Amino acid sequence: METTELTADVLVIGFGKGGKTAAHVLGDAGKRVVLVEQSENMYGGTCPNVGCVPTKMLVHYSNARRLEDDAQEFFAHSIAGVRALTSAFRAGNFESLDGKDTATVITGTARFVDPHTVAVGEGDDRITVTAPTIVVSTGSAPVVAPIPGLAGSKHLVSSTELTQATTLPERLVVVGGGYLGLEFASIYQHFGTHVTVLEGAERLLPREDEDIAGTVREILEGDGIRIITGAKITKVEDSGAVAKVIYEKDGGTHEVEASALLPATGRRPVTDGLRLDAAGVRTTSNGAIEVDEYLRTSQPHIYAVGDVNGGPQFTYVALDDARIVLDQLLGEGKRTTTDRVAVPHTLFITPPLATVGLTEREARAEGLNIKVAREKVADIVAMPRAYTVEETRGVMKFIIDADTDLILGAALLGIDAQEVVNTVALAIRHNVTATELRNAIYTHPSSTEAFNEVLGTLVTG
Repeated sequence: METTELTADVLVIGFGKGGKTAAHVLGDAGKRVVLVEQSENMYGGTCPNVGCVPTKMLVHYSNARRLEDDAQEFFAHSIAGVRALTSAFRAGNFESLDGKDTATVITGTARFVDPHTVAVGEGDDRITVTAPTIVVSTGSAPVVAPIPGLAGSKHLVSSTELTQATTLPERLVVVGGGYLGLEFASIYQHFGTHVTVLEGAERLLPREDEDIAGTVREILEGDGIRIITGAKITKVEDSGAVAKVIYEKDGGTHEVEASALLPATGRRPVTDGLRLDAAGVRTTSNGAIEVDEYLRTSQPHIYAVGDVNGGPQFTYVALDDARIVLDQLLGEGKRTTTDRVAVPHTLFITPPLATVGLTEREARAEGLNIKVAREKVADIVAMPRAYTVEETRGVMKFIIDADTDLILGAALLGIDAQEVVNTVALAIRHNVTATELRNAIYTHPSSTEAFNEVLGTLVTG
C-alpha cells in the first residue's frame, strides 16, 4: 500500500467559517495551506449549506407566500431556490480556495496520527498531511434528546433534512423552544404547516426578560403556532403516517401527532473520529476541544475555532475566532476572546428579535442604577417604516446606566431588528451615550430612527 504524503505550513481541518477564513488569509500571505473537509456537500461549512443561508432564505420565501398559493407547490419551488443558491455558494467556496496556488482542498475524513500529522482516507486513497501549525474547524452537530422512541422514529427529521425535503410536512412538532426551534416553527407555520412547539421550561426564552419573551410568544401564537411550555416529553410512538408524542404537563398526560418531528435541543461539538488523543489534545466533558483565550489547545501549535471549541455557536463568532488565530500566526498575537464586547444575537422569527448586552433582569441583579426605555413598535410615531411594510408587531427596549447614560443592553423585536442591533452594539462598544443615540440623525423612513423617540421615554428604574 502506498500513501501520498503532503506537507504544509498550515493544515486546516473543516471548511467552516473560521477555518476557511484562516485558510484564505494564510494562503494569500504565501503560506502553503491544506484544508481537509469530510464532505463535498459541506464546502464552505454549515452556514452556506445547511444553516444560516438556507434557513434565512426560507424565512424570506415563507413570508412571501400568498393565500392563493398552493402550499405544497410553493414550498417545493422555495426549496428549489434554496438548493440553487447553496449549490452556487458551495462551488464558489471550493473554487475560491482550491484555486489558489498556495492552497489545496482534500475531501475525506481526517484523523490525527500524531501531534503534527493527520491521515485522510484508507488503503490506496490514504493521504497523510504534516504541518507545524494546525487549525481544527469541524463545527457542531444536532443533539437528539434521550427520549424513549425519539431517535428511532421514522418521522424524526433534522434541520438539514427539513431544508432539503421538497414535501411540506402537514404537522410539525418541534422539541425545544430555543432559537433553532422557534425559527423553524415560524418558517413552517408561514408555509402552511400546522406547528406545535414543546418546551420543557415554564416559559419561552428564559434568558430574556419576561416582557420580551411574552411578546415573542404572543406573535408566534398569533401566527397560529401552538406553544406548550412546561411540557415533559415521556416517549414517542410511531403510528402509521404519524408519530405520537406523549408528554406530561400540569399533572396530566397528553399527546400530539406529528408527520415530522424536529429535535431542537442543542448541538454538540464534532470531535468523534478525529483521534484527538493521538495528538495530545484535551477535550471538555461535552466533547469540545479545550482552548485558552488565544484559542490554543493543550498543544500550542494546534488551534480550535468555531463551534468545536465550545464557545458561542454563531458564524460571526467563528469569524472572530479566525481573527484571533491569524493575529497569532501573522500579527502581534495580542487579540483574545476576552476582547469581545457587546456581541449581538438575532432570533430570525417574523419579525426578528435581536438582543445585545444586559437584560433588565441581569442589570437589576447586578445592583445597577438603571433607566428603562420601552415602546411597542405599533406606538412608535417616528417609525413609519413599520407601517410601510405592514409589520407593526414587536417592541423596542433599552437598558441605560442612570449614572453614566451609557447603554447597557437592548432587546429589539421588530422589522429590521437584525440590522438595527448592530448600531446599538457599536454604540455600547464605543461608549456612545443614550442621549447621543437619541439625538443622532437617521435616514427616513427607517427603523433606526425609532431611537429618536424610544430613547426619549426613559424611566428611572
